[in-house]
Amino acid sequence: MTLEIRSFSGADAAPYVDDLARLRITVFRDFPYLYDGDPAYERKYLATYAGSEGSVFVLALDGGRVVGAATGMPMAAETDEVRAPFLAAGRDPGDYFYFGESVLLPAYRGRGIGVKFFEGREAQARRLGLAFCTFCAVERPADHPRRPAGYAPLDRFWQNRGYRHHPELRTTFTWRDLDETEESEKPLSFWIRDLAAAG
Repeated sequence: MTLEIRSFSGADAAPYVDDLARLRITVFRDFPYLYDGDPAYERKYLATYAGSEGSVFVLALDGGRVVGAATGMPMAAETDEVRAPFLAAGRDPGDYFYFGESVLLPAYRGRGIGVKFFEGREAQARRLGLAFCTFCAVERPADHPRRPAGYAPLDRFWQNRGYRHHPELRTTFTWRDLDETEESEKPLSFWIRDLAAAG
């Protein structure tokens, strides 16, 4: 196996945008996201990260092929949907580094790559002098018809990385599920890690 983890900042990731778009569409079809992806939207979304000062792309490459990726950028440069819950709670988005996603093909899971994705983005946050890292996760009902038998959310993994759930910080994103004919709003809540805290 020629697997390597590499980090790129901003525009240096531009050559990988099409690969990342395909990867996001593939991985996010699975529960809990159930995302019916659109390549044009993906390229536009990822171009925002590639064009953002301070952003980072942490890529898992197998023989040069992108098999996993994680992104992050300063929250101050993020969309209103991301920043608004923090502003409403009296939290300064300028203190936070926001994680966009962490996607990995199933064949590569269980090898510690997810930890490397978190470490790479946290390292970028520290380089930028930011105090906190945060991300949001979609919330699906326990009785969702597409919930796989034995599905285990990633809450424990995130807690082991030092992240704490803040259900009071909530937002909505809009996308089309696999079973939908139109886009609809999806509820998400945030997880935060204080980089100065131990653990």
